Amino acid sequence: MPDRNYPVPPFEEQHTGPLPGNEEAMQDKPHYQGKDYKAAGKLDNKVALITGGDSGIGRSVALLYAREGARVMVTYLPEEHEDAVQTVKAVKDAGGTAEMVELNVTVQSSCAHVVEHTLSTFGSIDILVNNAAFQNHVDSVAELSFEQWDKTFQTNIYGYFRMVKAVLPYLNAGSAIINTGSITGLEGSQGLLDYSATKGAIHAFTKTLAQELAEKGIRVNCVAPGPVWTPLNPAERSRESTRKFGSKTPYGRPAQPEEIAPTYVYLASDADSGYITGEVITLLGGNTRAG
Repeated sequence: MPDRNYPVPPFEEQHTGPLPGNEEAMQDKPHYQGKDYKAAGKLDNKVALITGGDSGIGRSVALLYAREGARVMVTYLPEEHEDAVQTVKAVKDAGGTAEMVELNVTVQSSCAHVVEHTLSTFGSIDILVNNAAFQNHVDSVAELSFEQWDKTFQTNIYGYFRMVKAVLPYLNAGSAIINTGSITGLEGSQGLLDYSATKGAIHAFTKTLAQELAEKGIRVNCVAPGPVWTPLNPAERSRESTRKFGSKTPYGRPAQPEEIAPTYVYLASDADSGYITGEVITLLGGNTRAG
């Protein structure tokens, strides 16, 4: 495996602040730049709308999409504003085009507004990346509240549905929808009952939506990573859990966002994946069992 000097467990304490966490405050900052990535104009003249594009996987996807020629709209929550500013800056510093807009995926009018704003800014939408998510460990089902259950489902799967409903009238043949799933949706994860359930739902959502949209020439796929070093994880995990995060993978560490983002490029590019729809692609750092 290439040595890219990625941080490995045990990790020091990460001062991310409360959920959803602040990437710029992390001591071991995620690697998102994709310095080894070679762009080839695969997304020239495309417009991509990325929910949760302010940090983590979404930030890296935004940067690589822009380097491939796409104009990018990234969404963020109010508490993620500064991270979103840094994402847009990174794209523009790389010579790309990006704008940002606030989004609450639990509110349909907010989803509709983001779509309308993207259309008024860029004139079209070709790629929707559903990436915004909520995660919070709870030790047992007895301690998992109905309030958190509802928040997780409203964000992670209802939010994806809302975005699809809002954007679908504007997608054409050749467009792509890419959802962010998780290994937890295939194998489960103790302490993440609600989150894992939503990720399993996202996988089924992907496959069924792909079947429905195939005749329109709109492809729908899903990326299901294992542990990824983003601000979300240290923000909601215990100190000890954060120290060991990703250590059980064969690589002995979590993925970095720049190792995940190229798969989103692949799935957005007709040249690379024009015959692929309804797939859930796992990225597990050497693990070969999923479900």
